[in-house]
Amino acid sequence: MRRLRSLASVVALALGLTACAASPAPDTAATPGNGPLVAFYGDSYTLGTGASDPSMRWSTIISEARGWNEFNPSVNGLGFVNHRSDFEEDDLPALVIAERPDIVFITMGLNDNFSFAGRADLIHETITADLTRIRDALPAARIIVVEPFWYTEERPDSVETIIGWVEDAAVSIDADWIPGASRWLDGHYAGAEESWMAADGIHPSDTGYRHMAAQMDAALARLDPAL
Repeated sequence: MRRLRSLASVVALALGLTACAASPAPDTAATPGNGPLVAFYGDSYTLGTGASDPSMRWSTIISEARGWNEFNPSVNGLGFVNHRSDFEEDDLPALVIAERPDIVFITMGLNDNFSFAGRADLIHETITADLTRIRDALPAARIIVVEPFWYTEERPDSVETIIGWVEDAAVSIDADWIPGASRWLDGHYAGAEESWMAADGIHPSDTGYRHMAAQMDAALARLDPAL
């Protein structure tokens, strides 16, 4: 039987999620494609940390399958409040807005769990502010808001709270909402008999990202209209 991690272990792993973000270098070049320009606002799980190559991350898998031009400046450790000052003149939403994308994916919230105890109100306010800002700046764009990812069997209460805040903000800007993403790796975390995690035990492996891409592909097909 797989042993549950303690909350202390979750926090210890969290340090690994955020420590690698000290010097982010956003990728500001869109990949070539014949379809629309699609921007991704996310953290390490959208950047593809843990994959053997960027082509193996879920965002690139689904973009290539659809012929999308992928713009993915996602950053390790990024949250709605975490590491926002790591950028110089612009933050990541500004980089997304400047590209004038046709579609925007927002896959944020995981790292904010590690700041929740002291910054819950700011997290809530910033979720609403970020999504509203993107909608106001890109009124014609289709915005896809994904339930924040999670990476251990142990789930602090903050996980569900932040999920609720992100969903409420998505509804408020008339964005598409993809539920259930925090459970896409359930049963396959580090230490599981069939783990889908990379050697660091924190991020998905190529196998994990492939399964995430399959889940995302199915979720996009269920949207109205489908993507």
